[in-house]
Amino acid sequence: MRSAAVFLALLLCLQWTWAQGESGEVTGTDAETEGGNRQEEVQFEIQGVGAAHDQSSSQTNISPDIWAELKELRDMAIEQKVELRNSKSKIEKLEQENAATQARLTASESKNAVLEAKMSFYEGVVKELQRENMVLETRMSSSENEVAELKRENAATQARLTASESKNAVLEARMSSYEDMVKTLQRENKVLETRMSSSENEVAELKRENADRPKVAFSAGLTDAGPVGPFNTEITLKFSKVFTNIGQAYSPTTGIFTAPVRGVYYFRFTVWGGRPSAWMGAYLYHNEKRMTLSYDYNDEQAYVSASNALILQLEKGDVVYMTLYPGSGVFDDSFNRTIFSGFLLFAL
Repeated sequence: MRSAAVFLALLLCLQWTWAQGESGEVTGTDAETEGGNRQEEVQFEIQGVGAAHDQSSSQTNISPDIWAELKELRDMAIEQKVELRNSKSKIEKLEQENAATQARLTASESKNAVLEAKMSFYEGVVKELQRENMVLETRMSSSENEVAELKRENAATQARLTASESKNAVLEARMSSYEDMVKTLQRENKVLETRMSSSENEVAELKRENADRPKVAFSAGLTDAGPVGPFNTEITLKFSKVFTNIGQAYSPTTGIFTAPVRGVYYFRFTVWGGRPSAWMGAYLYHNEKRMTLSYDYNDEQAYVSASNALILQLEKGDVVYMTLYPGSGVFDDSFNRTIFSGFLLFAL
């Protein structure tokens, strides 16, 4: 009977311990404090059961196997009670951690929603930037082509500039040489201007002198009739075809030139003969003085001619004329083969 009473008391203690473990709901730091208190209670219960066991043992002799089983059951109950309390503490801690995790998850989801909205916005911005980048890349490609073209143009311009600079250097050197030449020419021009001025003065003086000086010149052909002569005596040749007679000093009627002023005169004549086996010749006279005889003999081979010229100093009123050489003849026609000319070189 006493064994059954002890066993019953032990079961009641275990039931109470289980009830206390199931009814206790603590969290956080309170669980740690109550855990310590419960360990003291379990220790006290163990000591109480042990004391009751000792007391019962002293009063009643119980079988050692039963006591061993009871002790084993007691130890198992204590271990399960401790494990249950530890499990509840872990569950409470996990629940707290789960709540915190849930809160963080909720916050994270809210944050994710915000991030998704921002991400959607930034994706739109990125797409817009990509389109802009494509446009910019196109413009950049065009700009790079323009830059390349400008570089080529600049290179060509640089080459032209270098050539131009080289040419400019040559032109500058030539310009410097020309400037020196211009300075020299300017000095020479000053000298020439001085000389020109002097020459102009001389020309003006000569013009004044020439304006006061008589102008005398004549030239005439003999005839268009052909042969003239031969005659047994000298006859004056009358050059009737007047080409020039400035000053009217020559008379085609008489064939005589009369000096209008004292001066130096130049005279020239040509006579031509066409009669075969005959003489051709003429004299030139200054007043009554024979100055020259020009003649030739035609030996039937061809026509013959003779020419001569004189410079004579004449006084005013002196005469110059030509006569036919006796026994000879001359020839003239429209080709003006026989002519007589003269002019004033300068007055004295």
